[in-house]
Amino acid sequence: MPNDIVLDPNRAFIFPNRVREQRQRHGLQKLMALSNLIGDIPYIRLSKIERGEVVARADELTRIARALDIPPEALLLDVAARGFDIATWAEPFRDMTAWNEADEREAVLLAAALRVRRNQDRGLTIAVLDRDYGLPAVILSRIENAQKPLDRWNSATLASLCRVFGVSGVPALQEMITAQYRRGELAGFVTTISDPQMRLARTRERIAALRTELTSLAGGPATPVAAKKAAQGTPAPLASDQPRELRVHGAPLAGGLIGFTATDDRVEAPSRAGPRAFALRVCRATLGAGLPANAVVIADPDRLPTVGGLAAIRTGDAYRLVTVTFDRNGATTGYSVTPDMEINLDALDPADVAAVIGAVFA
Repeated sequence: MPNDIVLDPNRAFIFPNRVREQRQRHGLQKLMALSNLIGDIPYIRLSKIERGEVVARADELTRIARALDIPPEALLLDVAARGFDIATWAEPFRDMTAWNEADEREAVLLAAALRVRRNQDRGLTIAVLDRDYGLPAVILSRIENAQKPLDRWNSATLASLCRVFGVSGVPALQEMITAQYRRGELAGFVTTISDPQMRLARTRERIAALRTELTSLAGGPATPVAAKKAAQGTPAPLASDQPRELRVHGAPLAGGLIGFTATDDRVEAPSRAGPRAFALRVCRATLGAGLPANAVVIADPDRLPTVGGLAAIRTGDAYRLVTVTFDRNGATTGYSVTPDMEINLDALDPADVAAVIGAVFA
């Protein structure tokens, strides 16, 4: 395998925070003690938040802070501050096994190769990969986010991958991926997945959005959009009293997907909708009778999905609507009824997940 890839040993730590520091400062030496005080955040989910493996939602930070009797902002870190070092912060959370560069490199290359393969063939949707290749959405997400190298996936997953790439076996797949990288075909996705500076930029953006959403929840005037603009160094747009209309997009595609095809219909945007919000016709009742095919949802990429709500997940040029909840491991998960599937939202690129903030029923 190539050895000239810039690897990030801290790639798993996407949300450095002060939860552990504040917990111990308030005399709670065990995380379980804090979990018992909070009650409504599953222990596994709370552990992932404290370890920085998932990005906490604003409502979760509020509940954690309430249990510790501190402001929610006291749980956030300024990762751009002079002297902050992600490696030092992450030290208490590292597994006992040493970080293996070879395994990380292979996992990143596999993830990049699969993303390239799907980008080349837009027919390889989540539904098709599940139905025709035996690659469930949860496993697909983990592979595309480089969670494990090739040799640590089970035989069924390896067989599915070989079918996706059209090769006879794992050795042939390894040779194909190496050749693709050496030809420069994987470079863009490799950088997206493993570059430390891109990870830091995404972390800064997420924390900035959380700060402003916490202000909004506390009754302040800011919105998550303002935080995102601030993180990018761009002034937030001024509020307007004029109602804003959004063009409705949507065309039914196979596997419950919704094509982002413009229609002649328009709907009024909710007042809290950000500048990138869009309207999407449901097209099929993939989430059950409560959201009929003729309904239109308003999705906002600048807002984080909340448990109990809905989210629109971008898949190539299409979207999938899911109900947001936790799975038994504490991961934020999106569920679809038709087709029956689940997607680990924590493992997706946040740019591909938009919170549904409203719906219009015909």
